[in-house]
Amino acid sequence: MKKILIIFFLVFILTVLLMVIAFFNFPASEQNEIKWGVNFSPVQVEALKLDGRTTYLAILDDLRAKNIKLLTHWNKIGEERGSYDFSEVDWQIEQAQKYNAEIVYVLGMKTGRWPECHLPDWVKNLDKEEQQEELLRYIKEVVLRYKDSGTIIAWQVENEPFFKFGSCPWYDGKFLRQEIETVKSLDPARPVIISDSGEQSLWIKAGAAGDIVGTTLYRKIWVHLVDGFGFYTSVPLPPVSYWLKGQLINKLFGKEVINVELQAEPWSPKNLSDTSLKEQEKTMSLEKFRSNVSYAKRTGLKEFYFWGAEWWYWLKEKQDKPEIWEEAKKILQEY
Repeated sequence: MKKILIIFFLVFILTVLLMVIAFFNFPASEQNEIKWGVNFSPVQVEALKLDGRTTYLAILDDLRAKNIKLLTHWNKIGEERGSYDFSEVDWQIEQAQKYNAEIVYVLGMKTGRWPECHLPDWVKNLDKEEQQEELLRYIKEVVLRYKDSGTIIAWQVENEPFFKFGSCPWYDGKFLRQEIETVKSLDPARPVIISDSGEQSLWIKAGAAGDIVGTTLYRKIWVHLVDGFGFYTSVPLPPVSYWLKGQLINKLFGKEVINVELQAEPWSPKNLSDTSLKEQEKTMSLEKFRSNVSYAKRTGLKEFYFWGAEWWYWLKEKQDKPEIWEEAKKILQEY
């Protein structure tokens, strides 16, 4: 907790300092020309006890999302050593193509959703060097399989690879460069996105590593202290802090910053399916959803991917609460 507070404080102080630098031109109070999209993960679908294909089709057909950040998980595709099962991903890409949607494809070991790093069981028994060899082999299979797909517009290599969050066997910046180089060597045409924490980083490492920097944006979070104990808190950063850091990345590296994870679901210490709606509303509700959208528009960023579409569908189908789904539909259809 002390470390988190120190990071927040340092980022806040830096933001204040940057605000007095006349070198930057400040953004308009609110961006209206924004590209909106959604994240989709089979791990979250399973956690909410939903049918994956039904949920995915609802996002494409009813929600009419035209931009999807597709979280794929190594343990789902490479469950058996020496073979890969791409059948579900093939279907997801095929459906996106039918609906004229575009995909940011997330690949690697740490691809998002708890436990963040998704290794097949057989990989867990290997040493670090062997794990990395197998991971590179898997990445090559993915890129070679899908590089001719016009539906995929970018590769996101790993998820927040510089942010030590989740249950992961290792973090290795040098190996991340190998991953990026592997993807670029096989598919030099598409950009590589490297993501980082929106609140606990200046994005410098991500800016140096990828073609595009992807950031997160969370407003209400759960701070875990020890097992069974923690507390909810708000993130004390103004919207302009994201724009200022984006300007810094642009000046240093000439690279664009987009948001790849905009909070639009609760942050709970337990699975959402095991959390009461009253508890969920402490960190996400229709009012908070609208507030986050308004906040996002004031960051100066022009591209956002909502984090929570599976939960919206769960609310609509399992809880008879379609309000956030319908609100999101209006926003997504503006683009």
